[in-house]
Amino acid sequence: MLRAVADRDAYANLLLPALLRERGITGRDAALATELTYGTLRGMGTYDAILGVCSDRGELDPPVRDILRLGVHQLLATRIGSHAAVATSVDLAKDACGPRPSGFVNAVLRRISTRDLDAWTEIVAPDRAADELGYLSVKYSYPRWIVAAFRDALSDPGYAETEQVLAAGNERPDVVLAVLGGSSASAGQLNAEPTRWSPFGLRLSAGGDPAPLIATGRAAAQDEASQLVALALCRARLAGMDSRWLDMCAGPGGKARLLADLAAGQDARLVAAEYRPHRAKRVQETLSRAGATSAVVVVADGLRAPWRSQAFDRVLADVPCSGLGSLRRRPEARWRKAPTDISGLAVLQRGLLNSAIDSARMGGVVAYVTCSPHLAETHDIVTAVTSARPDVTILDAPSVLSEIPGLASPHDPRLAQFWPHRHGTDAMFLALLRRG
Repeated sequence: MLRAVADRDAYANLLLPALLRERGITGRDAALATELTYGTLRGMGTYDAILGVCSDRGELDPPVRDILRLGVHQLLATRIGSHAAVATSVDLAKDACGPRPSGFVNAVLRRISTRDLDAWTEIVAPDRAADELGYLSVKYSYPRWIVAAFRDALSDPGYAETEQVLAAGNERPDVVLAVLGGSSASAGQLNAEPTRWSPFGLRLSAGGDPAPLIATGRAAAQDEASQLVALALCRARLAGMDSRWLDMCAGPGGKARLLADLAAGQDARLVAAEYRPHRAKRVQETLSRAGATSAVVVVADGLRAPWRSQAFDRVLADVPCSGLGSLRRRPEARWRKAPTDISGLAVLQRGLLNSAIDSARMGGVVAYVTCSPHLAETHDIVTAVTSARPDVTILDAPSVLSEIPGLASPHDPRLAQFWPHRHGTDAMFLALLRRG
């Protein structure tokens, strides 16, 4: 799995389940394989810093490097015994690379096994007093620029809350479902409990199997924050007509599924638009499984909308973004992103938000959503677009979700920002705008 991520840019959350099925790995073995994969990918920054101190070689051959990373994760972040971690790593080196590297792997891992993770962190990380950002980057295994982005979004010059969000981003997220019609009736049968705020959310406990409920079409995996931003769009007050809703960037269909159900309950109709045909097909499949017969899926470019201006009462613009808000679910993503990715997305995000506003009627409501807390994708986009448009008012999004504490952005309290350490969700951003 690690080689596929490095060589083919594979996504662990997509490929790993297929590999487990292919190899017939289930139960506790599947859980261990998942922990080794995800934990190694998350901790790579820290582990590479430790390996740099403990290895007397320069550039390591990629397979050897990945075997060492797996070994370090077992030694420093699991309950696997040191002897077993070293022995299995040496055996893996022999199988994957031949006999020559096995002695090197053995020597390096034995050296690492002499200290725990905290002790190694103090050795390899920069001095905390002199370089807090660098220290946190090594301790929690994030690129420096992401640590800085979280600090800026939190407006946290002392780094106290930044450290909390970094730690929360390294925890394994719970499986959360969105259940159409409400979650409470399904909680008991799944060994699950309703989420804190979403009336559709169901948080699975250990051993809960969501497959039977998902097979019925009533449930699908969806983070609670994703459910709540869709709910916020529906809650925003609207005068006049309320029968035409648009999900402008609908793929792969999670929010469209929930919006279609909410729209049907208000005798409204949802148009789900997606630029890429294969993703539009996934949206159609998702809505069909959910029985959303009144929703329409179209292949359309949100920047060149085929519908007429002011055609919709409510518009969701869940725009393409860096995905920094969901790093706990995509462990390799932190190493694939770069600051240039953020600046490259800004033009697209501004264009889609302007198009979403143009698609809303006078008095209509637009929800601008990103799965990222980065200011350049959130506050800065909303500010740039609305400051140039006298026909737009920023609504108080946290007040629409008033039952949820700690949502208000420190940069503009009308904007809502979810955080894993505060809310137990992905770091989803929400702005509600009224046209006219």
